[in-house]
Amino acid sequence: MPVSGDERPANVESLLEDIRTQFRKLRRETVRLMEVCGTHTMSIARAGLKSLLPEGLKLVSGPGCPVCVTPTVTIDAACELARRDDVVITTFGDMMRVPGSRTTLEGVKAAGADVRVVYSPLKSMEIAAATPGRTVVFLGVGFETTAPAIARLIQAAAQAGTANMAVLPANKLIPPALRVIASDPELRVDGFLLPGHVSVIIGAEPYRFLADEFRRPSVITGFEPEDVLEATAMILEQMLLGNAEVQNQYKRVVHPEGNPEARRRLDEVFRTADASWRGFGVIPGSGLVVRDAFARWDAVRRFDIRIAPEEPETGCLCGDVLKGKVNPRDCPLFGTRCTPASAVGPCMVSSEGACAASFRFEQ
Repeated sequence: MPVSGDERPANVESLLEDIRTQFRKLRRETVRLMEVCGTHTMSIARAGLKSLLPEGLKLVSGPGCPVCVTPTVTIDAACELARRDDVVITTFGDMMRVPGSRTTLEGVKAAGADVRVVYSPLKSMEIAAATPGRTVVFLGVGFETTAPAIARLIQAAAQAGTANMAVLPANKLIPPALRVIASDPELRVDGFLLPGHVSVIIGAEPYRFLADEFRRPSVITGFEPEDVLEATAMILEQMLLGNAEVQNQYKRVVHPEGNPEARRRLDEVFRTADASWRGFGVIPGSGLVVRDAFARWDAVRRFDIRIAPEEPETGCLCGDVLKGKVNPRDCPLFGTRCTPASAVGPCMVSSEGACAASFRFEQ
């Protein structure tokens, strides 16, 4: 049996044999495990892991692609800001082609708006210093992984007194979304492969409800194929024993308490609030908004943008893919109207999107 620890997991063939043996012993026709993180989704597809597993053992993608869960209204707000002559929008590259209700950030840039891709939120401070007559607005998308760096940007702007710097906050928190999934009997998720990057920040305790309340075995795991397979075997072992625990396969990186300094920074700058997710609607306590002490650097309060939330009727099933309700290839647009070169939905746009992973690596 695989053993969780600081060492690297066993080799692939040994892990696959463990998984096959455990699955036979369970005597179940189907077991559905959700890999929450988009990086896991891409790793699983690239390595062809689904084709190596027993036929009834299904890995389904979850809501762990931050680009994918960003709702249309957020993109519309960013595009509306970008059209202003006194604003520069900065953002991560994956956000450029995510569709709003009418256009994308790439589209408004082509029409003359000043939209710039940055690889670190703090780069926005340099741009603000170089454009003193305009406000630089960073589109703050991501989960707990990127939120500390965005909090640091706001703190840096406050410390420097940079008046022409603001953040459009759109960060999401993973545990509340998992509660929605675990609560929905139609989704039939038997266990969770929990995200390694997010867990570096928050540790293991925020997932405890999955075991205590919902009796779902869950394992924090790394991103190598061996990591994913070992975590899968650990979940099956819990199921065989009738246990439900939150285990940490990724001990070489993730500590039980997470990163206290990053969590402290988040708490200083942000507070939790209800937030809208693509495919889920509003999830209570799943978003981060800027605290009053930093209101001066909150683009939501600085600019009066009023856009009614609406999801365009495109036929795209990205929202259902994010919930693990359907597979990417169940979407009628997959591979025809919707491809990485001409994407209809964000699940095909993002480098971590389930549709993009399936298109590139799965036949």
